[in-house]
Amino acid sequence: MIRKIILTLMHVICAFAFISQCVAQDAWPSKPITYVVPYPAGGTTDILARLIATKLSEALKVPVVVVNKPGATGTIGSSFVAKAVPDGYTMLGTSTGPHAIYPALSTRPVYDALKDFEPVVLIGTIPSVLIVSASSPYQSLSDIITAAKAKPGQIKFASGGTGTILQMSGELLKQSTSTDMTHVPYKGDVPAIQDVMAGHVDFMFVPITPVLQNIDAGKLRALGMATSKRIAELPNVATINEQGQSDFIAEQFQAIFVPAKTSSLIVKRLNAEINSILNHPDVKKQISQLGVTLIGGSASDLSNYQQADISRWIKVGQTAQITLD
Repeated sequence: MIRKIILTLMHVICAFAFISQCVAQDAWPSKPITYVVPYPAGGTTDILARLIATKLSEALKVPVVVVNKPGATGTIGSSFVAKAVPDGYTMLGTSTGPHAIYPALSTRPVYDALKDFEPVVLIGTIPSVLIVSASSPYQSLSDIITAAKAKPGQIKFASGGTGTILQMSGELLKQSTSTDMTHVPYKGDVPAIQDVMAGHVDFMFVPITPVLQNIDAGKLRALGMATSKRIAELPNVATINEQGQSDFIAEQFQAIFVPAKTSSLIVKRLNAEINSILNHPDVKKQISQLGVTLIGGSASDLSNYQQADISRWIKVGQTAQITLD
């Protein structure tokens, strides 16, 4: 008899929880939503957030307000969202750095990139290209690899800073080609690109948008795409995989998360609305102009992509003995 009473109570509790979740979903949203960007205004993540927030406000009929919380390479804003109430009124638009490289390289993370967030949607990826100066003696990726094997430690590659995906891309190339090359970190991508263009550093990986004009003008030479397939902007530039490497993918992702334990119904609603927004012709055009390859898809697609990315950078970081602490 006691067992039956307990089972009945359990069913009542489960039913109540389900009804409560449905009621919460029906009532959501009833106030403004904060869309946190963990970077300064004006960057790709911020522009994407403002583009999506405008359309999402129209779809949900409540204001979606973009708030920039920059600092510590994106971890301050991410930490803020990790601690936010999981009620569907706080979103995070973020990228590879704080949500794949940081968890892979940090020995004392201030949040768990997998456990403290619910994935919503993978907006897309930003392809990277390996560039050298137009005056460089290296005409192909093979030339760089040959030189690196002949002169261990003497070939230098630039990046916008230690622990960035651009450094990690170079480290991945070192490891996949069994070569010894020297990393030269800069305070940002722009001075790094300038020194590559001037021939002070041999090469670097960089997102295509900031360098496309200089490649077209003949000031920089593109030697390989760190993507799974060639891109429309540089159709004659072979991928690094096409040039003899295996599974060489080093793209920056752009994605949206919410705090862990946010209602699955709210997550599904956000996913559906944002996927619909990403399919608007004008949004597609603007995202393409940012140099982002549109993906979209389910929340589980983002989860799988993120976990694979973290695993890749853990391996690279451990081999290169890189930490962010």
